Amino acid sequence: MRLKDIEINPSTMKLEIDIMELKGSFAIVLCEGKAKLTELPSHGETKIITHQGKVKRVKFDEGEDF
Repeated sequence: MRLKDIEINPSTMKLEIDIMELKGSFAIVLCEGKAKLTELPSHGETKIITHQGKVKRVKFDEGEDF
């Protein structure tokens, strides 16, 4: 599974991420009080699919240069 849960502090309702720990490109997806992090592929597409205003799935389409 590529999506990793990120903890949201329930007392402050704040999301804290140390971006210096993360290497490369990444995306954070927020929906209905949940937060998930995913690393983006070096070559490809990442699509966030929504339905009725909510995130339904995240699709990855990767490729490689010839």
